[in-house]
Amino acid sequence: MAPVSENSTPANATSLDEVRAEIDAIDDALIELLARRQGLVRRAADFKRDADEVRGEDRRRAVMQRLGRRAEAVGLDGDVVIAVWTAMIDAFVALELRAHARRPAGDDQA
Repeated sequence: MAPVSENSTPANATSLDEVRAEIDAIDDALIELLARRQGLVRRAADFKRDADEVRGEDRRRAVMQRLGRRAEAVGLDGDVVIAVWTAMIDAFVALELRAHARRPAGDDQA
């Protein structure tokens, strides 16, 4: 994905309503992407044997480092990335942990 350009920023909007409409469109796209991510997270949970694998601290660190570099490349504030992805990962880990808690003992689907 190319870096964010001036044409894709609110600087070209002529009113607050236009800015908000673009934000709403982005939010709608994010919902679709989060739904896809959720499906993949649920599938990944099938391969994980226990809560430690669900939490995946090494994977989490690697993802945050990769996204930090990506954010910098496109001009996104690193603190925003940390806050958003921390909350998102925490929510999806909780989803996976709930799924694991519902599994019958000894059920290894991987």
